[in-house]
Order: sequence, then structure tokens, then C-alpha cells
Amino acid sequence: MSTLVFGHKSPDTDATMSAIVWAWYLTNLRGGDAKPALLGEPNTEAVFVLKHWGFEKPQIIADVEAGQNVVIVDTNNPAELPPSINEANIMAIIDHHMLVGGLKTKTPINVVMRPLACTATVMHDIMGDDVARLPREVKGAMLSCIVSDTLEFRSPTTTDHDRAVAEKLAADIGVAIPDLAAKMFEAKSDVSAFSDAELLRMDSKEYSVAGKELRVSVLETTAPKVVLDRKASLMAAMEGVAREDGADQVLLFVVDILNEEATLLVPNDLVKQMAEASFGAKVTGDTVVLPGIMSRKKQIIPALKL
Repeated sequence: MSTLVFGHKSPDTDATMSAIVWAWYLTNLRGGDAKPALLGEPNTEAVFVLKHWGFEKPQIIADVEAGQNVVIVDTNNPAELPPSINEANIMAIIDHHMLVGGLKTKTPINVVMRPLACTATVMHDIMGDDVARLPREVKGAMLSCIVSDTLEFRSPTTTDHDRAVAEKLAADIGVAIPDLAAKMFEAKSDVSAFSDAELLRMDSKEYSVAGKELRVSVLETTAPKVVLDRKASLMAAMEGVAREDGADQVLLFVVDILNEEATLLVPNDLVKQMAEASFGAKVTGDTVVLPGIMSRKKQIIPALKL
């Protein structure tokens, strides 16, 4: 039985491509039998990256069977994983997020979690000298993950090591990072085909803050006006999405990649109170601009309070 490698629900570029990279590595360089999988449809940027480097979209799975060998990448949060994840045989976890807790394993496993901007950077370090044996498309996939998660080194999560790894990979395969980033961000910004509910869930994570269950959604874009022109319908959809997902509130941050700021939609008093308490902002309308806010992991989640 093949080992399944997958990341979190609402898969972005890092969750999608890191699963592919690690499955390739286990199968081709470690003598294993591994297959990548997804826990939902990948976002538009991830779809572009798949096509750009010539990969097929991995199988989408809803759950895992008891005893299924799995490797978890780009998360360690049970809320972002299949319902039966603790019935599976978790072999390893490779991640760059905070430790959440709640996963159970049947035996001791390898867990590698490092304070870097991207799972692919962690994988690069684990592979060591084996990186030289990776084909161009796998190196390209790793590079794309780093470009995505660092927003081309604009995100405050970026470390010198992430940048150095990205620049080395780009040099190895003859890619100009600004050109690749421009194409990726253009793809990420094309959200015209998605419903309001799909946008609210596209890049979202579940968190509990001050007794409130939140779906914290981020849309990173070079064309924020396209999203903000839909703010009325997006805010109207929040109540239904929250109810269906068992949340008290959806928070939507529209991150302007080029201007390095986020706009938070403010549909009600709860979000207004949270915005003012968390970011020291003065809210006077149904949106508030948060200068310098780029990262959910480093700037948004740690700040949230009531």
C-alpha cells in the first residue's frame, strides 16, 4: 500500500507542491512507494504551478482509511486534516507552523518543524546532498513554494535561509524569480470564476480566539480592487459559510502583495471590536486598511483578540 503524502485542506501552492515533492523524493531517492494527495481543490496559483512544471493534479481525498500510511506536510493541525487522521498510520510530519497538538501516532515518528517561511525550505534541508539529484521540475516546484509563501520575499515570515534556498534553486534551473513570481501572482489574483463562498474558503484556517470559533481567510492578490468590489456580497455570504462550517465568524483579509498591506472586511460589531483590539485600528466603515500586514501566521493569528 502506497504512503499518501498530503497537506492541509484548502490547498495552496506549498501544501500542493510540497506533497508532490516529498512523494517524489520518497519514491525515487529513498526506495519507497509514495503518492501525493490533496484534501480539496487547489487554488488558482497552485493550479498554475502544477501546469507550469508539468505535474498532474494529485488525487483529491475526503478521508483516510484506518492503517493507511501517511506523511503530513505543511500543517500539524487536526482541524485541517481528514476526519480519520488519528486512525491512520502517521509516518512523519514536516511543517513550518506553530504546534497545535491533537494528532496521535501508533509509534514514534520523525517530526521536523522549523521556523521558516515554507515547508519546501524545510524539505530542502532534510534532503541535504540529495537536492542535487532532483530533476528540474521538482526543483521548480520547491522554488514556487518558497516564492508563494514568502510573497517573493515581501512577507515578514521570510528568513535569509528561505531567500538563499530560493536563489540557489533558481540559479540551478535557470529561472528568474521576478518573472516566475509575476506569473504566479497573476494566477493567484484571477478569482473571477469563484463564488463568494468559495473565495471565503479558498485560503482559510480555523482558529479559536476568546471563545469564538473563527474561519480566518486570506486572499493574496496584486489586484485587490477586484476582490473589494465584491465586498457587499462577500460579507453577505459570511453568515452562511460560518454556519455551515461550525464557526462564529469569518474574517477575510485581502492582502495587497504590491502595496504590502491588508484590508479587513468589517461586516458587524464583532469584527469591528476584534480589529480595534487586535491591530489598534480605528474602524469607521465596513473595511479597514492594515498597513504592513502580510502574514496570517506571523502577524494576524498571533494578534487576534477581543
